[in-house]
Amino acid sequence: MPNILEQAKEIRRLSGGFQSARVLITANNYRVFDFLEKDQTASAVARKIRADRRATEILLDALAGMELLNKKNGKYKNRSIASRMLVSGTKYYQGDIISHSEMIWERWASLDRIVKTGKPSLSPRNHTAFILGMHNLAVLKAGEIIKSIGLDNVHKVLDLGGGPGTYAIEMAKKGLDVSLFDLPETMKIARKVAKQAGLGKKSIKYMGGDFLQDDIGKDYDLILISQILHMFSERINMDLIRKCRKALSKNGRIVIHEFFINEDRTSPVYSSLFAINMLVNTSGGRTYSPGEISKWFRRAGFKKVSNKAVADGVLVSAGK
Repeated sequence: MPNILEQAKEIRRLSGGFQSARVLITANNYRVFDFLEKDQTASAVARKIRADRRATEILLDALAGMELLNKKNGKYKNRSIASRMLVSGTKYYQGDIISHSEMIWERWASLDRIVKTGKPSLSPRNHTAFILGMHNLAVLKAGEIIKSIGLDNVHKVLDLGGGPGTYAIEMAKKGLDVSLFDLPETMKIARKVAKQAGLGKKSIKYMGGDFLQDDIGKDYDLILISQILHMFSERINMDLIRKCRKALSKNGRIVIHEFFINEDRTSPVYSSLFAINMLVNTSGGRTYSPGEISKWFRRAGFKKVSNKAVADGVLVSAGK
């Protein structure tokens, strides 16, 4: 039987999880890591971020305790993980998704009310941080995802709800005819991301609109729907899959990329907690299992359905 002190320690770990999250968010807001590629004292960092010296030193000590910084002889410096992922402008920068987490922080604070009413938070969000945050995450795995999807006999592709266009960029670099469909405000951000990736203006066709209402085109050999369905209810997702089926070429297929969750929707814990994230942010979304998505495909008239584990999620595919 587990020791009662160990059980209490685990409960405190769970209840206090917000502490390290808040320290990281605040450090990111002040761009602390940008100034710590070289050894710096707390006083020097405080001057650069225009903050209180004592408060800055306590913050830096906590970051060192979290193993994001090294501290030696009263000076602080980024560890390799911080240099690689928390310094602005680096290839695998994660600061935008951390900024998005701060917006989520405000919404999660309303969870008591949301559980009672079933209605999401209406607090404002930073759309740019959200979209660039999606790029932060996708750039880590885009190559693996596209390789796992497979592009044999694929010429015309639709990245539906593709946000910053990270996967569209990966496919466009392979010479495919790629269309990216998302909201007009998102397309502005996606164009900048593609330019930074070295793509020309005509490498991707940008389609701004509401994919639930507007025409999405036709004759696609592949439609990729990456981490979109968790935003919507089962009914809306069924309607969207049927709509996409009509937009496929004769031998086309749909690939849905989602977070993996087991069939009773309890694990891994990241995915069950992500369902809470959808509860606070959407009116009908949650995390869906591969079995649930496969049933939608079959109900929409697809015969051959398969799924494959990939990166931090799962690919569920169906051919027309």
